[in-house]
Amino acid sequence: MSGFPWNAYLYNDMGGQRSLINKWTTFLKARLVCSIPGPEGADTHFDELQDIFLLSTRDERNPLVYGVFTTTSSVFKGSAVCVYSMADIRAVFNGPYAHKESADHRWVQYEGRIPYPRPGTCPSKTYDPLIKSTRDFPDEVISFIKRHPLMYKSVYPLTGGPVFTRINVDYRLTQIVVDHVMAEDGQYDVIFLGTDIGTVLKAVSITKEKWSKEEVVLEELQIFKHPSFISTMEISQKQQQLYIGSRDGLVQLSLHRCHTYGKACADCCLARDPYCAWDGNSCSRYAPTSKRRARRQDVKYGDPVAQCWDVEDSISHETADEKVIFGIEFNSTFLECIPKSQQASIRWYIQRTGEEHREELKADERIIKTEHGLLIRSLQRRDAGAYFCKAQEHTFIHTIVKLNLNVIENGQMESTQKTEDEEGRVRDLLTESRLRYKDYIQLVSSPSFSLDEYCEQMWHREKRRQRNKGGAKWKHVQEMKKKRNRRHHELHELCSPLSA
Repeated sequence: MSGFPWNAYLYNDMGGQRSLINKWTTFLKARLVCSIPGPEGADTHFDELQDIFLLSTRDERNPLVYGVFTTTSSVFKGSAVCVYSMADIRAVFNGPYAHKESADHRWVQYEGRIPYPRPGTCPSKTYDPLIKSTRDFPDEVISFIKRHPLMYKSVYPLTGGPVFTRINVDYRLTQIVVDHVMAEDGQYDVIFLGTDIGTVLKAVSITKEKWSKEEVVLEELQIFKHPSFISTMEISQKQQQLYIGSRDGLVQLSLHRCHTYGKACADCCLARDPYCAWDGNSCSRYAPTSKRRARRQDVKYGDPVAQCWDVEDSISHETADEKVIFGIEFNSTFLECIPKSQQASIRWYIQRTGEEHREELKADERIIKTEHGLLIRSLQRRDAGAYFCKAQEHTFIHTIVKLNLNVIENGQMESTQKTEDEEGRVRDLLTESRLRYKDYIQLVSSPSFSLDEYCEQMWHREKRRQRNKGGAKWKHVQEMKKKRNRRHHELHELCSPLSA
């Protein structure tokens, strides 16, 4: 049998009188089993306890114990959350002890006599006036607990298995806090989980028909800028805040962010967040009131058709965001579509230009579906058209965004580039002509201004320009300078004979 040991000992344990001096004399262990069925009937165990959280119930002596477990196996990697009853844990510690038999050292149930007082018992005057501390324990009690530190029976989850798992992902769960939330259709334990890469998962486990469980991830937030091991988490029900700590700092986060679920009743209902409900105008914090008809919420099923009166109208009119996208032929283009609900599955449809029917897009080497949208590699002319991104949850399907993709032909882009280059050359020639014309007008219109004086002025100007010449940043500036040099060279040829 495999499982993580739950340790129990007393804070006023002072050790034994002659044995286990200054050591635990009330230390006992019991296995916490958290596993999922594996192949060929062998269970896969999450055998490393990372964190626990005690959730208060109406019975103060019996809180729920939420535990985060990971695996130590190098082959199977995963994390799980299991829930235990404190009453069950207490019953195991009051049950039979485990005993190692001789040859094979196998743990079996101890069936011999148990000394008095029962090993692991807290010494107190109410229990036995003669035993005031652990140092008053008889030697046989100390010897027994030294040889029998493990309880024979194990503690199993209330639900028979994990309420939440993460398998074959690139992170591990490290911390847990839980909030008991009242919703329109019942009460739910919302679980907040920290990871070793600095993210926080907000999840809820929903009991369905025949006691089956459904894991629903409500949010997955990147708390820290860089991957950082979340080492501590605390919750404040009074302030409705979550406090997350790592070596990079401390972050405060609200338990509910209803406004992020969109501005429609269907989106709010599909979120299935026990904290949030549609109030007729927006998705806002749910509070139990007498006006229940005004609040729309369905955590258990997430069915907007039954909750939102305007769903049928919005579906028939396709009231989705619409955008126009331009892509260049033979280049890659990305069509973004991010559903607000973590549970939605995305399907893409295309209505090609000039056609009336829509067809579902299938992923291949050129068309790649990602969690953030659709990547089309080597765009073709036939890819032009209207793209519909649809989210499906259970039987409810709605359009998130409509993207009208226009494909610009590659030849058209080359022609446009050539036209721009020609226009640039024409502008340069016009500028050069204006400068030359200005020089000639100055020469002709000044009777007292001789050609020799003009040539001398141009030479001085050229020398100053050479001294102040710096590195040009843009190509067209250098082209202009080359043209000016040619113009000055022509003037030099004009002035040289006169200067001779």
